[in-house]
Amino acid sequence: MARGAADLPAKLGAYVASMGARETAVQRALRKATRKLPMAGMQIGPDQAALMQLLVRATGAKRCLEIGTFTGYSALAVALALPPGGRIVCCDVSKEWTDMARKYWALATVSKKIQLKLAPALETLKKLKGPFDFAFIDADKENYQKYYERCLKLLRRGGVIAIDNTLWYGSVVRPKDKSVDAVAIRAFNRKLHRDRRVEIALVAIGDGLTLAVKR
Repeated sequence: MARGAADLPAKLGAYVASMGARETAVQRALRKATRKLPMAGMQIGPDQAALMQLLVRATGAKRCLEIGTFTGYSALAVALALPPGGRIVCCDVSKEWTDMARKYWALATVSKKIQLKLAPALETLKKLKGPFDFAFIDADKENYQKYYERCLKLLRRGGVIAIDNTLWYGSVVRPKDKSVDAVAIRAFNRKLHRDRRVEIALVAIGDGLTLAVKR
């Protein structure tokens, strides 16, 4: 369960996962399989997945976008929440990780709802046409501002962008941390705080999830 700055004590985290999220058997199996990977910490938790599903359903989203797919858990969650005819476009560069994702998407019978683009996300984003209803950004932190700007252009008014890792393991309040990712996240958070094109809320879930609603 633990995966970032907003980690809960083990027992409380397990309670949140069991009572605050309704995972399918395929979701649980994918999380279990991903935990065996060296980069397993990149996977979002079931509580965050449940929140994203609720947002997709509450906004009536039909066209969704994801920047950074990893083993496909977040895309699976969104796809399960989409209505018939709904689609999510997923951007990633790893065939190895997304091959694993495809396996579990097929098991959940949501493959037809997911369009995977294996290419640098900024290249894919240039080719897409809006409007989209919901976007999730969870990729390389140096390009967060570029991903955000392109997603905002593609998003409809009232649409939601969810940006992961905006607490970056607590580094946002540790100015001595000059790592590339920490500097990038702090700069992104400052930018978003000043951006009057959107309404924002930074939710202390997982490693920090900022929600931005386009005005």
